Amino acid sequence: MVKIIADSTCDLSEDLVEKYDVEILPLNIVLGDEEYQDGVNITPDEIYAWADEHKTTPKTSAVGIDVAMEVLGRFLNQGKEIVAFAISGDMSTTANVLRLAAQELEAADRIYVIDSANLSTGIGQLVIEAAIMAQAGADACEIAEQIEKLKPRVRASFVVDTLVYLYRGGRCSGLAALAGGALKLHPRISVVDGRMIPGKKYRGKMGHVVVSYVREMEEELKRAKRERVFITHSGCDPEIIAQVKEYLESLDHFDEILVTRAGGVISSHCGPGTLGVLYIL
Repeated sequence: MVKIIADSTCDLSEDLVEKYDVEILPLNIVLGDEEYQDGVNITPDEIYAWADEHKTTPKTSAVGIDVAMEVLGRFLNQGKEIVAFAISGDMSTTANVLRLAAQELEAADRIYVIDSANLSTGIGQLVIEAAIMAQAGADACEIAEQIEKLKPRVRASFVVDTLVYLYRGGRCSGLAALAGGALKLHPRISVVDGRMIPGKKYRGKMGHVVVSYVREMEEELKRAKRERVFITHSGCDPEIIAQVKEYLESLDHFDEILVTRAGGVISSHCGPGTLGVLYIL
Protein backbone atom coordinates (compact mmCIF):
# COMPACT_ATOMS: atom_id res chain seq x y z
CA MET A 1 0.00 0.00 0.00
CA VAL A 2 1.13 3.53 -0.84
CA LYS A 3 0.28 6.68 1.09
CA ILE A 4 0.22 9.98 -0.80
CA ILE A 5 1.39 13.01 1.19
CA ALA A 6 1.52 16.62 -0.01
CA ASP A 7 2.46 19.91 1.54
CA SER A 8 -0.28 22.48 2.06
CA THR A 9 0.66 24.55 -0.97
CA CYS A 10 -1.07 21.98 -3.21
CA ASP A 11 -4.29 23.91 -2.48
CA LEU A 12 -6.61 20.90 -2.71
CA SER A 13 -10.01 21.36 -1.10
CA GLU A 14 -11.04 19.33 1.93
CA ASP A 15 -13.40 17.31 -0.29
CA LEU A 16 -10.58 16.38 -2.68
CA VAL A 17 -8.19 15.58 0.17
CA GLU A 18 -10.78 13.20 1.59
CA LYS A 19 -11.77 11.71 -1.78
CA TYR A 20 -8.18 10.86 -2.70
CA ASP A 21 -7.02 10.04 0.85
CA VAL A 22 -4.18 12.56 0.85
CA GLU A 23 -2.30 13.55 4.00
CA ILE A 24 -1.48 17.28 4.12
CA LEU A 25 1.71 18.63 5.70
CA PRO A 26 1.25 22.30 6.64
CA LEU A 27 3.87 24.94 5.90
CA ASN A 28 4.29 27.73 8.43
CA ILE A 29 3.05 31.31 8.25
CA VAL A 30 4.58 33.93 10.55
CA LEU A 31 2.58 37.06 11.41
CA GLY A 32 4.87 39.23 13.50
CA ASP A 33 5.77 37.20 16.58
CA GLU A 34 3.08 34.58 16.01
CA GLU A 35 3.55 31.40 13.97
CA TYR A 36 0.64 29.51 12.42
CA GLN A 37 0.17 26.36 10.38
CA ASP A 38 -1.18 26.81 6.89
CA GLY A 39 -4.76 25.57 6.67
CA VAL A 40 -4.85 24.56 10.33
CA ASN A 41 -5.22 27.67 12.48
CA ILE A 42 -5.08 30.61 10.06
CA THR A 43 -7.19 31.61 7.06
CA PRO A 44 -6.24 33.67 3.99
CA ASP A 45 -8.69 36.41 4.99
CA GLU A 46 -7.05 36.70 8.42
CA ILE A 47 -3.69 36.93 6.66
CA TYR A 48 -4.95 39.74 4.39
CA ALA A 49 -6.31 41.67 7.36
CA TRP A 50 -2.98 41.40 9.21
CA ALA A 51 -0.95 42.28 6.11
CA ASP A 52 -3.03 45.36 5.35
CA GLU A 53 -2.91 46.53 8.96
CA HIS A 54 0.87 46.15 9.17
CA LYS A 55 1.64 47.13 5.55
CA THR A 56 3.85 44.10 5.08
CA THR A 57 3.74 40.52 3.81
CA PRO A 58 3.74 37.58 6.22
CA LYS A 59 6.80 35.36 6.25
CA THR A 60 6.38 31.72 5.28
CA SER A 61 8.62 28.77 6.01
CA ALA A 62 9.02 25.12 5.08
CA VAL A 63 7.47 22.18 6.85
CA GLY A 64 9.33 21.52 10.10
CA ILE A 65 11.45 18.38 10.13
CA ASP A 66 9.85 17.26 13.41
CA VAL A 67 6.40 17.47 11.83
CA ALA A 68 7.63 15.70 8.70
CA MET A 69 9.21 12.88 10.69
CA GLU A 70 6.10 12.40 12.81
CA VAL A 71 3.78 12.15 9.81
CA LEU A 72 6.10 10.04 7.65
CA GLY A 73 6.89 7.77 10.60
CA ARG A 74 3.22 7.19 11.32
CA PHE A 75 2.58 5.77 7.84
CA LEU A 76 5.86 3.83 7.77
CA ASN A 77 4.75 2.14 11.00
CA GLN A 78 1.60 1.06 9.18
CA GLY A 79 3.78 -0.76 6.67
CA LYS A 80 3.17 1.71 3.84
CA GLU A 81 5.40 3.13 1.17
CA ILE A 82 5.11 6.90 0.74
CA VAL A 83 5.10 9.31 -2.17
CA ALA A 84 5.49 12.84 -0.76
CA PHE A 85 4.98 16.01 -2.81
CA ALA A 86 6.55 19.40 -2.14
CA ILE A 87 6.31 22.87 -3.63
CA SER A 88 9.08 23.74 -6.10
CA GLY A 89 12.55 23.60 -4.59
CA ASP A 90 13.18 27.07 -6.08
CA MET A 91 10.46 28.44 -3.80
CA SER A 92 10.91 26.47 -0.57
CA THR A 93 13.21 24.01 1.18
CA THR A 94 10.28 21.68 1.95
CA ALA A 95 11.46 18.98 -0.49
CA ASN A 96 14.87 18.95 1.23
CA VAL A 97 13.22 18.73 4.63
CA LEU A 98 11.27 15.67 3.48
CA ARG A 99 14.43 14.04 2.14
CA LEU A 100 16.25 14.69 5.42
CA ALA A 101 13.30 13.28 7.35
CA ALA A 102 13.39 10.12 5.21
CA GLN A 103 17.10 9.73 5.95
CA GLU A 104 16.62 10.30 9.68
CA LEU A 105 13.92 7.62 9.66
CA GLU A 106 16.29 5.32 7.74
CA ALA A 107 13.54 4.87 5.18
CA ALA A 108 14.84 6.56 2.04
CA ASP A 109 14.07 3.35 0.14
CA ARG A 110 10.40 3.53 1.14
CA ILE A 111 9.81 7.28 0.78
CA TYR A 112 9.82 8.90 -2.65
CA VAL A 113 10.03 12.69 -2.43
CA ILE A 114 8.70 14.58 -5.45
CA ASP A 115 9.91 18.13 -6.02
CA SER A 116 6.83 19.20 -7.99
CA ALA A 117 8.64 22.11 -9.70
CA ASN A 118 5.29 23.83 -9.27
CA LEU A 119 2.89 25.46 -6.86
CA SER A 120 -0.80 25.48 -5.90
CA THR A 121 -3.01 23.11 -7.89
CA GLY A 122 -0.17 22.67 -10.34
CA ILE A 123 1.01 20.39 -7.52
CA GLY A 124 -2.56 19.31 -6.88
CA GLN A 125 -2.86 17.92 -10.40
CA LEU A 126 0.11 15.65 -9.78
CA VAL A 127 -1.09 14.65 -6.32
CA ILE A 128 -4.44 13.49 -7.69
CA GLU A 129 -2.77 11.52 -10.49
CA ALA A 130 -0.56 9.82 -7.89
CA ALA A 131 -3.52 9.07 -5.63
CA ILE A 132 -5.45 7.47 -8.49
CA MET A 133 -2.47 5.24 -9.27
CA ALA A 134 -2.10 4.33 -5.59
CA GLN A 135 -5.78 3.39 -5.38
CA ALA A 136 -5.30 1.20 -8.46
CA GLY A 137 -2.51 -0.73 -6.73
CA ALA A 138 0.65 0.80 -8.21
CA ASP A 139 3.73 0.76 -6.00
CA ALA A 140 5.61 3.88 -4.94
CA CYS A 141 8.39 3.48 -7.49
CA GLU A 142 5.92 3.14 -10.36
CA ILE A 143 4.00 6.21 -9.16
CA ALA A 144 7.13 8.33 -8.79
CA GLU A 145 8.37 7.39 -12.26
CA GLN A 146 5.04 8.29 -13.86
CA ILE A 147 4.79 11.57 -11.96
CA GLU A 148 8.27 12.61 -13.12
CA LYS A 149 7.05 12.13 -16.70
CA LEU A 150 3.95 14.24 -16.03
CA LYS A 151 5.73 17.13 -14.29
CA PRO A 152 6.79 18.96 -17.49
CA ARG A 153 3.25 18.72 -18.84
CA VAL A 154 1.64 20.69 -16.00
CA ARG A 155 0.56 24.18 -17.02
CA ALA A 156 0.21 26.59 -14.10
CA SER A 157 -0.39 30.30 -14.52
CA PHE A 158 -2.40 33.02 -12.86
CA VAL A 159 -3.35 36.66 -13.16
CA VAL A 160 -2.74 38.97 -10.21
CA ASP A 161 -5.34 41.54 -9.22
CA THR A 162 -3.04 43.72 -7.09
CA LEU A 163 0.73 44.16 -7.22
CA VAL A 164 0.87 45.32 -3.61
CA TYR A 165 1.57 41.87 -2.16
CA LEU A 166 4.23 41.08 -4.76
CA TYR A 167 5.86 44.42 -3.95
CA ARG A 168 5.75 43.81 -0.20
CA GLY A 169 7.31 40.41 -0.76
CA GLY A 170 10.12 41.85 -2.87
CA ARG A 171 8.87 40.33 -6.12
CA CYS A 172 8.34 43.63 -7.92
CA SER A 173 9.62 47.18 -7.44
CA GLY A 174 7.72 49.95 -5.71
CA LEU A 175 7.62 51.88 -8.97
CA ALA A 176 6.16 48.91 -10.82
CA ALA A 177 3.53 48.43 -8.13
CA LEU A 178 2.64 52.13 -8.18
CA ALA A 179 2.42 52.21 -11.97
CA GLY A 180 0.47 48.95 -12.04
CA GLY A 181 -2.10 50.31 -9.62
CA ALA A 182 -2.50 53.59 -11.46
CA LEU A 183 -2.80 51.93 -14.87
CA LYS A 184 -4.87 48.99 -13.60
CA LEU A 185 -2.27 46.51 -14.83
CA HIS A 186 -2.63 42.84 -14.03
CA PRO A 187 0.38 40.66 -14.86
CA ARG A 188 0.14 37.05 -15.90
CA ILE A 189 2.61 34.88 -14.01
CA SER A 190 3.48 31.39 -15.21
CA VAL A 191 5.43 28.62 -13.52
CA VAL A 192 8.30 27.56 -15.76
CA ASP A 193 10.92 25.04 -14.61
CA GLY A 194 9.88 25.56 -11.03
CA ARG A 195 10.09 29.35 -11.10
CA MET A 196 7.52 32.12 -11.36
CA ILE A 197 8.01 34.01 -14.62
CA PRO A 198 6.14 37.27 -15.33
CA GLY A 199 4.50 37.54 -18.73
CA LYS A 200 1.83 39.57 -20.44
CA LYS A 201 0.36 42.54 -18.58
CA TYR A 202 -3.39 43.01 -18.97
CA ARG A 203 -5.09 46.33 -18.42
CA GLY A 204 -8.58 47.04 -17.16
CA LYS A 205 -11.09 45.59 -14.74
CA MET A 206 -10.30 42.16 -13.39
CA GLY A 207 -13.43 40.54 -14.81
CA HIS A 208 -12.48 41.50 -18.36
CA VAL A 209 -8.82 40.65 -17.76
CA VAL A 210 -9.50 37.12 -16.51
CA VAL A 211 -11.77 36.28 -19.43
CA SER A 212 -9.10 37.47 -21.87
CA TYR A 213 -6.44 35.45 -20.05
CA VAL A 214 -8.45 32.23 -20.23
CA ARG A 215 -9.54 32.69 -23.84
CA GLU A 216 -5.93 33.09 -24.91
CA MET A 217 -5.32 29.54 -23.67
CA GLU A 218 -8.20 28.03 -25.66
CA GLU A 219 -6.17 26.07 -28.22
CA GLU A 220 -4.01 24.53 -25.52
CA LEU A 221 -6.99 23.87 -23.26
CA LYS A 222 -8.63 21.89 -26.07
CA ARG A 223 -5.53 19.66 -26.19
CA ALA A 224 -5.21 19.29 -22.41
CA LYS A 225 -5.62 16.08 -20.47
CA ARG A 226 -9.38 15.67 -20.24
CA GLU A 227 -9.77 14.42 -16.70
CA ARG A 228 -9.73 17.75 -14.90
CA VAL A 229 -8.94 21.44 -14.95
CA PHE A 230 -8.59 23.65 -11.89
CA ILE A 231 -9.82 27.18 -11.36
CA THR A 232 -7.85 28.27 -8.31
CA HIS A 233 -8.27 31.70 -6.76
CA SER A 234 -7.22 33.65 -3.70
CA GLY A 235 -10.59 35.24 -2.99
CA CYS A 236 -12.18 36.42 -6.24
CA ASP A 237 -15.56 37.89 -7.01
CA PRO A 238 -17.89 34.87 -7.42
CA GLU A 239 -19.17 36.35 -10.68
CA ILE A 240 -15.67 36.28 -12.16
CA ILE A 241 -15.20 32.66 -11.11
CA ALA A 242 -18.59 31.77 -12.61
CA GLN A 243 -17.61 33.43 -15.90
CA VAL A 244 -14.43 31.38 -16.11
CA LYS A 245 -16.23 28.17 -15.25
CA GLU A 246 -18.93 28.86 -17.83
CA TYR A 247 -16.30 29.44 -20.49
CA LEU A 248 -14.48 26.21 -19.64
CA GLU A 249 -17.78 24.34 -19.75
CA SER A 250 -18.44 25.76 -23.22
CA LEU A 251 -15.29 24.03 -24.48
CA ASP A 252 -17.01 20.70 -23.76
CA HIS A 253 -13.61 19.12 -23.11
CA PHE A 254 -13.00 18.49 -19.42
CA ASP A 255 -14.60 15.74 -17.33
CA GLU A 256 -14.26 17.87 -14.20
CA ILE A 257 -13.91 21.59 -13.65
CA LEU A 258 -12.72 21.98 -10.07
CA VAL A 259 -12.83 25.28 -8.21
CA THR A 260 -10.49 25.63 -5.24
CA ARG A 261 -9.38 28.49 -3.06
CA ALA A 262 -5.66 29.02 -2.54
CA GLY A 263 -4.39 28.40 0.97
CA GLY A 264 -2.53 30.71 3.26
CA VAL A 265 1.00 30.39 1.87
CA ILE A 266 0.06 31.01 -1.75
CA SER A 267 -2.35 33.79 -0.76
CA SER A 268 0.34 35.47 1.37
CA HIS A 269 2.47 36.05 -1.70
CA CYS A 270 -0.10 36.80 -4.42
CA GLY A 271 -2.72 38.72 -2.45
CA PRO A 272 -6.50 38.71 -2.88
CA GLY A 273 -8.22 38.52 -6.24
CA THR A 274 -5.66 36.34 -8.01
CA LEU A 275 -7.05 33.64 -10.31
CA GLY A 276 -5.41 30.87 -12.30
CA VAL A 277 -6.41 28.05 -14.61
CA LEU A 278 -4.22 24.96 -14.18
CA TYR A 279 -4.18 21.78 -16.24
CA ILE A 280 -2.02 19.00 -17.64
CA LEU A 281 -1.22 19.20 -21.35
